[in-house]
This record gives sequence, C-alpha cells and structure tokens, in this order.
Amino acid sequence: MMNGPLDGVRILDLTSVVMGPYCTSLLADMGADVIKIENLTGDSTRYLGPSKHQGMGSLFLHLNRNKRSVTLNLKKEEEKAALLELVKEADVFVHTMRPKAIEKLGLSYEHLNSLNSRLIYCGMYGFSKKGLYKDKPAYDDIIQAASGIAAAQGKITGDPQYLATVLADKTAGLFGLSAILSALYHREQNGYGQEIEVPMFETIVSYTMLEHMYGKTYSPALGPAYYSRVTSPNRKPYKTKDGFISVLIYNDKHWKTFFEVADRKELINDKRFSDMTSRTEHIDFVYGTVEETLLTKTTEEWLSLLNAADIPCTKVNTPDDLFEDPHLNSINFFESVQHPTEGEIWNMKFPVTFSKNPLEVNRYAPNLGEHNNEVLNELGWHLKQKNY
Repeated sequence: MMNGPLDGVRILDLTSVVMGPYCTSLLADMGADVIKIENLTGDSTRYLGPSKHQGMGSLFLHLNRNKRSVTLNLKKEEEKAALLELVKEADVFVHTMRPKAIEKLGLSYEHLNSLNSRLIYCGMYGFSKKGLYKDKPAYDDIIQAASGIAAAQGKITGDPQYLATVLADKTAGLFGLSAILSALYHREQNGYGQEIEVPMFETIVSYTMLEHMYGKTYSPALGPAYYSRVTSPNRKPYKTKDGFISVLIYNDKHWKTFFEVADRKELINDKRFSDMTSRTEHIDFVYGTVEETLLTKTTEEWLSLLNAADIPCTKVNTPDDLFEDPHLNSINFFESVQHPTEGEIWNMKFPVTFSKNPLEVNRYAPNLGEHNNEVLNELGWHLKQKNY
C-alpha cells in the first residue's frame, strides 16, 4: 500500500448525504484513515441511484471509497462510549448534524475537547449556528435558492433554475477540506486542536457573490449586483450547422484573430469589441454576433479553425461522452476495478497528483457496518453483535 500525504491521520466521519462525505472522501483519498460512523440504516446515499445490492448505490460508491464503516446507535450509552473511545485517539471529528441534534447527543466540541485537546472538530452545517437560521434544515436545492445561484441562473433561463449538479454540497465540502487541512497544519505548529464551523449557506453566498457583488461592491453603489457577462442569455454553447460548440473569445488578441478566421474583418475596428470594458457593456450584442457567425460552419470546421488560431474552444460533451474522451482515456481517468461485493465497477482517479505520495484506492466503498469488529477490536471493545 502506498502512503498518501495524510497517512497516519485518523478521521471520525459522522456525515451523510453529499457535503460531508465528499469532504471526507477527499481526505480518505489522500491517505487518511476515515472511519465512517453510521446508524443502523446507514447513510441515505446508500439507497440513491442504481445498485446491484441494496445499500450500495452508485453515488455512495464514489463518495465513500477508502473509508471503513462502523455502525453505532449513539442513543445507547454503551455504543456512544465506543465512539468516545475512538475520539481519544482521533485527529479529526467531522459531522453534519444540526447544532441542536449534536448537542443532544452529548457530542459538542467542548465535551470532545475535554477528552482530546488535539482534536480538530469540524461541524458542517446548513447555516451558521451563530445566526437566525441555525435550526433550519438545508439541502443543496435550498442553498442554491437561498444563496442567489438559482436567481442568477434565471437571468439566462427566464425563471430561477437550479444548476444540474449538487454544487452547494460539493463546494462546501471543498471548503471543509481546506479548513481541516489548515487546522491540521496549525496543530502541528502549536500542538492543539480547535473547532471549525463550515456553514453551507454562508460558504455558497461567498462563492456566488464573488463576481455578482459587481456594482454593489462600492458605497454608494456603482450599479446593480450581477456580473452581466455570466448572466447574459446569449452566454451558452453555440449552435453550428450540425451541432453545438463552446467558444470563449476572451482577450483583445482572441477577438482580432476570431474576426479574421471567421471572415468578419468588418468588425475588427468596431468599438463595441475594442476592449474588455466595451465588450462587457455590450455583452448581449457581442455574444449575439458570435452566435450568428458560428451558424455558418460545422462543429468540426470551427474546431479546426479555432484550435489552429489558439482560441479556447471545445465540443460540447454529454456525461456519456466523457467515457470516450481521448484526453481522459490517455491518462486512464476512468478505471475498471473489482469491488469485493459489487463486482466490476468504473472508478474515477483522484484528479490531483503528488510526486512523492502517489495516490491509489486501497479500499472500495464499504458495506454497512463492514468494519465493526476490525475498528472496535483495535480499541479492545466488544459490543453485542446482535445489533449488527
């Protein structure tokens, strides 16, 4: 087994759905020993999507590789005692319960810190526990709507629209990852752990509003919110004679070259295209011009011309197309592997590489409670097996 950069770090993972499991899956892929603590029915994503066996759904397989599964009923004191023993030896404790729920279980930061002062405690919440919404339930759709994403997308679609990916969950998971890694570094420098709060709502507001603050950045405001380029209805994959293409003609050189290869030289000196400020002010006209121009050739003809001119462009892939993408296949991004119980499955490589710590999958997503005996016996605990 290769040792990832987080080899020797133990994570107690009391998360479910996507936000928390995505965060801990990245930690697991980088070598941490992630112990997934589940109730007796398991993480809800076990039952989401196609599966060969109940409780081993496709999304669960991708979110929980390299983890060990232990089932505990934390409402039973003897089983919670086993978790607290694990806390004493853990480096990181991650949960996605609402503040009231985690307090009710007696698993607050203050209590766990009294058992292990080096513990990094990461609470991943829908909304900050310091604010008015702290007790509200939250899922990806709710946060996309609350954070402005759905409304910004509605500038293009006409009505508010969710993005076709669980962006809020996964982005908050990435923030959780970076916060945990920062706290681990701090602990190595100073010797003590700390509490981390990762609220999904505030995280996604900061993510969304980075560009959409726009004129509201200033006081008094120099204009409305919304970055006009990315909310233009004309910002989209463009139709060609026989399909669609994505083109981003970005800087001044790109535009001059595009007008030359597209035989639209009459626009080279058009002031609406002269610089980025002018193009942004006339963004709908600018994108409309590109749209009408790209209808004149086939997708392959445009790809040949634009690639030769070094103008950013690509075909528009469907998720199914990605399995045949020549670049991804050249690096074996999708790997056919044998899961111990699910048989042959397709696995995605971790996208980041480490020159000194090459990463690999050492464990595939576990069956519910698969590692009860293994983990608890490491502690010398022997719980009644009838519950498992």
